[in-house]
Amino acid sequence: MNPPAAAPHFLADAGWAGAQILPLAGDASFRRYFRVVEHERSAILMDSPPSKGEDPTPFINIARWLTDRGFAAPQILHENLEDGLVLLQDFGDARMRETVDAAPESELRLYEAAIDLLVRLHQHEAADVRPYDLKEYHREVGLLTEWYCPALGLEVDAQGYTDAWDQVLASVLTGHAPVTVLRDYHAENIMLIEGSETLGLLDFQDALAGHPAYDLVSLLQDARRDVDAVLETQMLDYYKRMTGAGDAFDVAYHVLGAQRNAKIVGIFTRLWQRDGKPRYAGLCPRVWRYLERDLAHPALKPVSDWFDANLPPEMRGDPMAILGE
Repeated sequence: MNPPAAAPHFLADAGWAGAQILPLAGDASFRRYFRVVEHERSAILMDSPPSKGEDPTPFINIARWLTDRGFAAPQILHENLEDGLVLLQDFGDARMRETVDAAPESELRLYEAAIDLLVRLHQHEAADVRPYDLKEYHREVGLLTEWYCPALGLEVDAQGYTDAWDQVLASVLTGHAPVTVLRDYHAENIMLIEGSETLGLLDFQDALAGHPAYDLVSLLQDARRDVDAVLETQMLDYYKRMTGAGDAFDVAYHVLGAQRNAKIVGIFTRLWQRDGKPRYAGLCPRVWRYLERDLAHPALKPVSDWFDANLPPEMRGDPMAILGE
């Protein structure tokens, strides 16, 4: 977590010459984050190297789209697209996850606030981003058969998998106006700004135009934090009351829940095997629990049948533990 070589010059250009650069965190990509401190002010330095496929332009564009509509995304203080360096407003350290874990009595209130934000977001015409189309859904669910199944030495019916998803995904492609889907809207990417309960948004550079149920799934089937099934049902009902969504929304919620969770199992396996990040394998059991909740919905029967035939219960979990590693 050493700062990039270009950071001091970049910060000098931004008016932060001589500021202290403190490591914060990386994420599942090649992006890295640092806190920049000078006297009484601070900012966040995002290192998003284009040489590693991390073009910061989408983040900047969506951040400005959100702030233009009154949402709390980090203000862009300075940017250098060639070096992939962006100086951002500092939202502090109070993430929704740690806040709720430390004060369980705040859970219902904060999850309702996070859903209120989604309701507001879904009142806006979608940003100018790619559509979340059938090709993208298939590419994502294919990560499970591309990474998880081979990691366990399983030979599965890949064509049958694709065919099963074809039967269920049609329900989420029609009957709704596309909205901006942030795609990683969960408790570790939602900030409580400066100790208040104003919700700040992070990690939205992969936004697409798609179904309004997707970000609700991200929040309520959180791959990094256990969300109780009772709370999930309460919050799904709350969103439906706020928007007037009906039974078709329930179908889309569980279809996209299964789609997202199958994708995440594949991604977490890839992060372990290809990228040397074994901690992600340990997150898979939680994701499998969510996935099995979704597969129980009648709309998912073709996909559920495929899982029953190809991935027995004892092969659903932490791939490292299943292999005895």
